[in-house]
Amino acid sequence: HVQLVESGGGSVLTGQSLKLSCSVSGLSGSSYCAAWFRQAPGKEREGDASIDDADLATYAESVKGRFTVSKDNTENTLFLQMNTLKPDDTAMYYCAAGSMYGGSCYRWTETGTLNYWGQGTQVTVS
Repeated sequence: HVQLVESGGGSVLTGQSLKLSCSVSGLSGSSYCAAWFRQAPGKEREGDASIDDADLATYAESVKGRFTVSKDNTENTLFLQMNTLKPDDTAMYYCAAGSMYGGSCYRWTETGTLNYWGQGTQVTVS
């Protein structure tokens, strides 16, 4: 049984930082792609960052240079360090994982590529 559980969201001021965590269970020993998405009220879900089995990270243009995705394979935890936060970053943040393409994050932003999702953690920047 695969389960993803996010934590670390909260309310911060513009320019401050937050670090999100996502505990992944049920995928130990498997190759998979992991990623962070956001969804703001009234907007479509969008991908912020992904990391593949070789620790190769990919970022959306809107977060490049501000967000860093990483993972601790020993603890089966995915992280998203978010710096220089802006009000536009206000959203529900979700972690996701999948192995449609093995450990590659090929087409990671496309619906259906990542089939395991967490329940989300709210980030509010004012």
